[in-house]
Amino acid sequence: MVTKVQATAKEAAQETTQPAAPVPVDSRRQVADFKSLTVEERMERGRGLRARVPRSSHAFWAETPDRPDPVALLQSQEVTREQDLIPIRHARMRVSAFAFYRGSAIVMAEDLARTPMTGIRTQLCGDAHISNFGLYASPERTLLFDINDFDETLPGPWEWDVKRLAASAYIAGRGNGFTEVECREASIAAVRSYRLRMAQFATMGFLDAWYSHVTADDLLALIQDQKTQKRAQKVLGKTRLRNSIQALSKLTEEVNGQRIIANDPPLVMRITAETIGDQLQGLFETYMGTLRGAQRRLLERYRVVDFASKVVGVGSVGTRCFILLLLGRDDDDPLFLQVKEAPPSVLERHLPKTEFKQQGERVVSGQELMQAASDITLGWLRGPERDFYVRQLRDMKGSVEIENLTATQLQFWAEVCGWALARAHARSGDPAEIAGYLGASDTFDRAVATFSEAYANQAERDYHALLAAIKSGRIIAATAGV
Repeated sequence: MVTKVQATAKEAAQETTQPAAPVPVDSRRQVADFKSLTVEERMERGRGLRARVPRSSHAFWAETPDRPDPVALLQSQEVTREQDLIPIRHARMRVSAFAFYRGSAIVMAEDLARTPMTGIRTQLCGDAHISNFGLYASPERTLLFDINDFDETLPGPWEWDVKRLAASAYIAGRGNGFTEVECREASIAAVRSYRLRMAQFATMGFLDAWYSHVTADDLLALIQDQKTQKRAQKVLGKTRLRNSIQALSKLTEEVNGQRIIANDPPLVMRITAETIGDQLQGLFETYMGTLRGAQRRLLERYRVVDFASKVVGVGSVGTRCFILLLLGRDDDDPLFLQVKEAPPSVLERHLPKTEFKQQGERVVSGQELMQAASDITLGWLRGPERDFYVRQLRDMKGSVEIENLTATQLQFWAEVCGWALARAHARSGDPAEIAGYLGASDTFDRAVATFSEAYANQAERDYHALLAAIKSGRIIAATAGV
């Protein structure tokens, strides 16, 4: 019996025998094109790329003999991390194939570098899986839906983000026990949404495309099922309460009349050493220097009263991360900031290195370029031998538990993620050239869905390699406190 993976791969092989090599991209050329070429001319150039990189070629994925060991790649990231936290990272990644996928952006970056590329560049999220999208508040306090993680952001091939998103939907579907057809539909939903939305952005004025955003109300308007609508309303209600006031009650305690961050070892560890506290205070002043004038004036009104280290994420576990408690008018006017280490992007192993001198500035710049609106506290700093970026810890941030979604809900979530990703790419790339390449048919959608199925198989093999490494003692996983 011939599977869809085999059938589409055969179709791709008839058009191209191997992945196309990446084409060097001059960003200055893109800017000149916006000024000198019409929308139709840019779309036609995109269509012309199909001769060299057929859309069906994106179905390609095959593990080669020289593919690096995925566990070794993960270990290469861990050399500079907090060694006592590494077992927590492994424990979080062993939960499921989807959890492993979330934490292994470095592995997929290695694999994506071997796949077909059109040569069209945009700002990449670098880790665009479906759990890295969610809700947050704009400066005007409107709930927006967008990408919410930019640790790996870097300019690069737009296809990489699309494939990571589509594959994540497929892998999540399998983890939820859905049929292969349902998993494929979720993957196609993400890509189809991206393609259709990119076609819209291609015809919009530059300002209209830049101001475009996806609100919570936009999402609600798309939900037809009353049960899902009611559930979504409940999620939105909880999300609006996730702010610094709520964090004050959950993350702090009062000791001798003073509000301090509560210890929750090993995930939250209050910093009491005066030398470290003095150092962090100095770094905070450095961060303030990266803020725009108005934002800096606002932050100057607050005083820093406590610090703690905090374990965050899945793949990020082991990188340095701190939370700062600031108080404003009085003890009932808190602001929590997160100071997170910014190592080099995993994409830098395969793409030109960042133009920024500090990795924290790379993250902030990428976030401001891709998000419809960004946190007013975004800034960066350089600590001893490490770079960091700063943002609010809680600013009405919310998402969904992917593991609790039905097949229909997963397809909907993948669809809105594809919408948000297209909007983000349209801000920094050429939406007309991308739209011209994608076209009006579902050829690209089906190809990437086939890739997603093949890569889901790959991710499961890598996941079992992690489990084997834990079982053999090659790496250690925590048994508690994850």
